[in-house]
Amino acid sequence: MLSRRFGVPLLRTRLVRPPVVSTQVNLNMTRTMAGPAHLKEKLPEKNGSERFREFSLAGKVFAVTGGARGLGLSLAEALVEAGGEVHVLDRLSEPDDEFRAAEARANPDFGGSLHYKRMDVTDDRDTEAVMQNIASSKNRLDGMIAAAGVNHVEPALEQNPKSVDDLIHINYQGSFRSAVAAARAMMDHRCRGSILLVASMSGLIANKGMRSAIYNSSKAAVIQLARSLAMEWSEVYQDGVGGIRVNCLCPGHIETPMVKKIMAEDPETKGIWESENMMRRLARPEEFRGVTLLLMSDASSFMTGSTVVVDGGHTAW
Repeated sequence: MLSRRFGVPLLRTRLVRPPVVSTQVNLNMTRTMAGPAHLKEKLPEKNGSERFREFSLAGKVFAVTGGARGLGLSLAEALVEAGGEVHVLDRLSEPDDEFRAAEARANPDFGGSLHYKRMDVTDDRDTEAVMQNIASSKNRLDGMIAAAGVNHVEPALEQNPKSVDDLIHINYQGSFRSAVAAARAMMDHRCRGSILLVASMSGLIANKGMRSAIYNSSKAAVIQLARSLAMEWSEVYQDGVGGIRVNCLCPGHIETPMVKKIMAEDPETKGIWESENMMRRLARPEEFRGVTLLLMSDASSFMTGSTVVVDGGHTAW
């Protein structure tokens, strides 16, 4: 749990073997160095007993689009566990069982909370109104993760026009619309927040076994969008507006409901994708929690316009 890590982090201590004078002395020294009191004594004094405070999200407010299930929900849970008030946004009228299970897991002792709001990222007015509503409740919006996305696997010569519209409207325009609405809310409340656009390694490469030219190019557009928005919003101006960091996360293949659907339609896909990365397996949604906490917290305060690739080495060959 994050609370355990941040409470008293493990300290790697190198023990130097002393000359053999007394076995009893050596044993006592070992016992002393293994105890938590020793760890606290050896840690440098910094803001009292608080450690790694840069990662704390206590008192902060976040929005996560596409957060009702899969990767988006896993990222939302990480923010809750770090102490954030997290509003999960999705177009489902009611959250499904996966969200309910996450809601039940949320530990109030962490200080965070998980909430659900219906929002359609293809609707300008809806997106704007929901972001403003979230920010107005506490006079702040500290972060937004744009994780809403779809995929339609179809050869380019057979691509359905409706599928093309869905991919562009949700993956690209939805990310842009969500980022703009979140940034406007942050500026209104003079909040120097963090925006994370979830793209894909598919925006950097062509995946073997997956014919989806529009999906890949929509994610490439999201990567460039993050850089461009970072250029516009990262500077703090004289009136206090700005200071909004924008970064992009490019995951590799993850075992999410969307990916499982693709593998069900083509069983050979799983083996192909596993063989293409250095770890010879697909990722789990929870393996992106740590990097997300970094990007959404003050721990990455000098990081903007970056593209972070977490793909098991897939694109490093």
